[in-house]
Amino acid sequence: MDTAALFAHEFVPTEQEYAFKDTILYALGVGLGAKPLDPRHLRFLYEKDLVAMPSFANVLGHPGFWQKDPKFAITWQKLLHAEQRLEIHAPVPSEGKVRSQIDIMGLRDLGERGTMMHQRKVLSDANTGEKIATAVSSLMLRGDMQSGDHGDAPDELSKLAEREPDRSLDVEAAEILPLIYRLSGDWNPLHIDPDIATAAGFPRPILHGLATKGLATFAVLSQFCDLDPTRLKTMSLRFSRPVLPGDAMRFEFWDEGGGTLRFRATVPARDQIVLDRGLASIL
Repeated sequence: MDTAALFAHEFVPTEQEYAFKDTILYALGVGLGAKPLDPRHLRFLYEKDLVAMPSFANVLGHPGFWQKDPKFAITWQKLLHAEQRLEIHAPVPSEGKVRSQIDIMGLRDLGERGTMMHQRKVLSDANTGEKIATAVSSLMLRGDMQSGDHGDAPDELSKLAEREPDRSLDVEAAEILPLIYRLSGDWNPLHIDPDIATAAGFPRPILHGLATKGLATFAVLSQFCDLDPTRLKTMSLRFSRPVLPGDAMRFEFWDEGGGTLRFRATVPARDQIVLDRGLASIL
């Protein structure tokens, strides 16, 4: 990896115009169609008085797979999405035009494991300039060692409490979810092509990481916010294992008081933790 080229590069802002149909499509891709007669679900699915999921900010204004640019010399084939953080500054509009600006916060050299790269995206309303959200994607570059430490890194996500969770919620990652979610802009064939999934070492195409984070957002809003999207302020988590379409997931929550929640997600059938060290702040 060419760190000098990486930090010298000035990323061009990305603008995206979207309609209510895009907002509904995203909601369907993260599980809001599970209860189509529930008025709380319909707020995210029906253009009348439509509201957007807060996690929609993770995908709006996406800069594309810039890591493939040869000038950065990143071994992009071994890149993994390790963690995602989101801070909501204002409700995500149900339609409109947004502008995103990304920068590289920093790199952390993890020795033989590779390098952790922290990419920050600031999402704003393209017409008013109002800041909507800040998203930080932490990407594990498994093929890029000896990069050295550069810039800043977000605070480390701490381990969860060693006690029984206060609440839990079972959520199914329906078979169709990756087929719907990819229409929100993540066209990686790993999530639809069985041959590519097999070549990557998976038994079948896997669910997108940010789709899993969308399911986590749904779980938090369901359990603690009566599905009111304006009550979620921040949310961070670590991607531990892939989720397979059809998996029955169990979200476990620890309420630390003062609007602070910790959580994780497991797939009991495989006895695996798929999301870990979750942290959310709510009103």
